[in-house]
Amino acid sequence: MQRQADELWRIIDTDVLVLGTGAAGCGAALAAAEKGAKVLMVDRGKIESSGCLGGGNDHFLAVLNSGPETDSTEAAIEFYNTPVSGYTPAMIKKWIEVMPRMISFLEEIGVGFIKNPDGSYFRTSGFGQPGSWWINIKNGQLIKRRLARKIRSLGVDVIDHVMVTRIITCRGRAGGALGYNVIDGTFYIFRAKSVVMAVGNSANRAVTNSTGNPFNTWHSPFNTGSQFVLAYECGAKLVNLDLKQQATLVPKGFGCAGMNGINSAGAHELNAFGERFMGKYHPLMENGPRREQIQGTYQEQRDGRGPPFHMEMRHISPEELYHLQYVLMPGDKATFLDYCEQRGVDFARYPMEVELSEIELSGMIQTDENFESTVKGLFNGCVFYSFSGSICSGYLAARSAVDSASAIPEPGEVDPLEVQREYESIFSPLKRKDGIRYDRFETAIRQVMGYYMGYVRNGRGMEIALDRLKFIESHKDRIQASNYHELMRANESMHLLITCRLSTLATLQRKESGRAIYHRSDYPEPDKAYARVLSLWKEGGRDEFSWV
Repeated sequence: MQRQADELWRIIDTDVLVLGTGAAGCGAALAAAEKGAKVLMVDRGKIESSGCLGGGNDHFLAVLNSGPETDSTEAAIEFYNTPVSGYTPAMIKKWIEVMPRMISFLEEIGVGFIKNPDGSYFRTSGFGQPGSWWINIKNGQLIKRRLARKIRSLGVDVIDHVMVTRIITCRGRAGGALGYNVIDGTFYIFRAKSVVMAVGNSANRAVTNSTGNPFNTWHSPFNTGSQFVLAYECGAKLVNLDLKQQATLVPKGFGCAGMNGINSAGAHELNAFGERFMGKYHPLMENGPRREQIQGTYQEQRDGRGPPFHMEMRHISPEELYHLQYVLMPGDKATFLDYCEQRGVDFARYPMEVELSEIELSGMIQTDENFESTVKGLFNGCVFYSFSGSICSGYLAARSAVDSASAIPEPGEVDPLEVQREYESIFSPLKRKDGIRYDRFETAIRQVMGYYMGYVRNGRGMEIALDRLKFIESHKDRIQASNYHELMRANESMHLLITCRLSTLATLQRKESGRAIYHRSDYPEPDKAYARVLSLWKEGGRDEFSWV
């Protein structure tokens, strides 16, 4: 490897490398530490505030097998194990089995789960689920700091502020990663016996909401699809990039999660004429699957009955309203009460105006029942969604990763030429004196995705989108950065671009409507032939597909 004297390079070996220090990464670190493995966590953020959980959380999904049929492993399997979920009954069963362990662990570190007078957990239903599976949390904004303190106390090695840009493989097996410190530019070579991917199942800056601010998102704006891009580039298969594109309702002009609590409390969504309309789209109305609420709201908008849309909550008890506005919502995003003060939002006095959020691109690394990807030694710590799904997925993936690592005597060798190429690719924007700023490059991506990949799309439009994205990609060697922060944004933009291309390409293959939050105007009805999972991967420099 060619190295200049003033370059800062570090090589670090470990048993299990965990990429990401959010909820999934913390779950992975906990499992690896419990099994006595040497574990290293890496994230471009700081563990105390990184990941979606860094902004807070108000609910934890828990199926507890407490007696009712709706609160059972069987009910969860029936709900989640659909032909297009990408999950198997065994995977779901493992998730349910580890939930009590995670709840106990979180209580031990001071997470406050709300309980009924008899000591049982206060749980609500949501998103069309058959039972009351969501435990309310009263100090959600503090969870990440408590998790970080515990993880550090276990002796887990944590390197903050390092962006990973490539998974390295050795003889067809994941053997570590390459990346750099986004503050001081130190270049890292991580060598490991197994790798857990835990950098988030989403890309949230592909389009924007009504504010036009790409960082005012309902989930973490720093997630730009790295989970998919890193896995894809090293040969792993991806699934459901066509289906697991997500959206929600958010308070008008304020990106945050938390609408699950409002829906499950019995709020009524009203259109511009003051009509409660969700009964036309799902029998559970506002408490049905999120996809149905999004599609219903958008249909009202297309038919001229909105915007505006409002959530009417004045019929809910004063005690529950106070809990919603002053406990749950700030638990998801601490600035919610500042927003309420500035906008005059008061759940007890007025309906709250809401809007459709930006579309969040998502999907999953194709995963077997041991949470291993199609690349040996690469494990998926982001299989299930939400706080519960993330921390439990990470925990389960790392248990398997440790077992896999135990069979490997030493981390694999690193190809010096691959390392040199990646180093030059990472830092090349710093050497350009004249070119395209990262924000201009990223804005062009959003313009294409917002126009052609919105709530309604069609084949011709998506083909144009792919052509436009290819044109944008042709200018990637002109991106410039003047410091390490801008360099991080430049590399994020490339991950976002690849994720947008893959999501558009996958959506083009699914010639139907009804299974996702978007509607295909050229194929407006569901088609039983597409009750399958689409797998996508790179082979020989080409994109390949198969229906599973």
